[in-house]
This record gives sequence, C-alpha cells and structure tokens, in this order.
Amino acid sequence: MNVTSKANLGLTNDGELSLFFIGVGSAFSKNLNQTNALIVKGDDHLLIDCGTRCSQSLHEYGIPITGIQNFLITHSHADHIGGLEEVHLHGRYVQNKKPNMVIAPEYEQLLWSQSLRGGSEMSESTPLKFRDLWHVIEPKCVVRGGRDTWEANVGSINIKLPRTMHYPDTAPSWRESFWSTGVIIDDKLLFTSDTRFDPEFLETFDREFNFDFIFHDCQLFTGGVHSSIEELMTLPAELKRKILLMHYGDNWKDFEKVGIDAGFHAWVKQGHTYTIE
Repeated sequence: MNVTSKANLGLTNDGELSLFFIGVGSAFSKNLNQTNALIVKGDDHLLIDCGTRCSQSLHEYGIPITGIQNFLITHSHADHIGGLEEVHLHGRYVQNKKPNMVIAPEYEQLLWSQSLRGGSEMSESTPLKFRDLWHVIEPKCVVRGGRDTWEANVGSINIKLPRTMHYPDTAPSWRESFWSTGVIIDDKLLFTSDTRFDPEFLETFDREFNFDFIFHDCQLFTGGVHSSIEELMTLPAELKRKILLMHYGDNWKDFEKVGIDAGFHAWVKQGHTYTIE
C-alpha cells in the first residue's frame, strides 16, 4: 500500500483504488477532523460519511463539498451525517441538481424521518421528501457472513455494506442495533466505520475476502459503543497486522507506541491517501 499526503488529493486518479482520510477523529475530537473518507478510483468517487465539519475540512483541502457527487452514510451520528443538509439544499437551490446517495430503503426512511426531515421538509410550499433532494442508488440486499449486507456499484467502485453492532451498548447483536454498516471496498478493504468490538464480524468477513487492509474504529478507553484499543489488542496477530486504527481521540499520541508494539499495521493519518495498486 502506498501512502501519500494531501498534496495528491483529487476526485480522479489513474485507475488505482485509493482512500483519502479527511479526518481520523472521534466525535468529540477538537484537534482532528471527523472520520469521513473519500474513495477515488479512475473517474469515480464516493464520500463515506459527511459530518458537521466535513464541508469545511474539504474546503481546506481544496475540494468544495459541492464537487462531491456520490455519498454513502454508515449511520446517523452527527459526525457522520451533520453536513448533509448543506449538500442537498445547495444542490436544490444553487446547483439545480441532486447529489447521489447509496442508501438502502430501510435506512432511507430512518435518515429522513429521524434526522434530515426537520430542516428540509418545509423549505417550499409543498412539503419535500428525501427523493426530491437526493438521487437514490439503491443497493441490493444479500446475506454475507451471516448478516444482512447491501451491495452496489458506483461506477467502477464496488461496495458491500454489512450491518454492524454500534449502538446502543446493550444490543446483543447487529440485529438489535440501530442501523449502522461497515464498508467493504472492491473486496480488498474493510472500513468498519463506528462499531463495538465484534471479533466474529472481522474474522468471518476476513475469511471470505482475505482483506488487504482493515481500517478499524479505535477508542482509547474501554466502554460504550466503540471498539477500544484494549479489546482490539486481543485479536489474532494475523488480523492485527492488517488493521489501521482510526476514529480516535486527541490524546492518541499517548497510545501511538502501544498500538505499534501490539502489532497493528499503523495509525491512520488524516490528510493522507492510502492507495492499493
């Protein structure tokens, strides 16, 4: 895997699969951007999550949020959806076009009714609906690894969205959890997004796909609705060698050596592009 700095950021490349990390921070981080990431492959791109600070962060990297056409949301916390209202209202009233969103019907209803509807529905005399603001790329539902998984193609980019176990912290499995998914990219990379510690999920899907790398949620304390570094350290060595840690707190430097000594591949760095050639 080749790693480069933000100087190489763009919405097209020579055809290789790349993942640019706009940020790597947890929801409450002040010194790190939110963990939103941009997939680029040839002429195709897809933004994974669009948090409250995503538009500003992309602006600072030289890409306006209005230049992003394809979106994918993994779950409904503000650091993952807080920037969507700007996107769809700008699209309707300034650009006069709808952005695309890869979204399953179940989650479309939840995202609209529980999060986006309040700020957008009454923008005109006739109430708006989700599909007035977004062009939906509807993935197909399959069962992979014993759990519901949604699959779609965005141009040359194949994505699979396995359901994950994020919140509430009392949910015994992904079935009882609120909607959240990971993202499998071209069967090569796993981006867990936010998830509680779920070794069965990792081991089952890695057996099926033999991922090149796994970008994994990493909380720096144990408890709540995220995977802690302590828990992740208990994974088999062969899995840890594939894992790059993301979605961490501002004090991550205190744990940097701990993570490397534990056998993880690396800590993800914001403003860097990870390319599979």
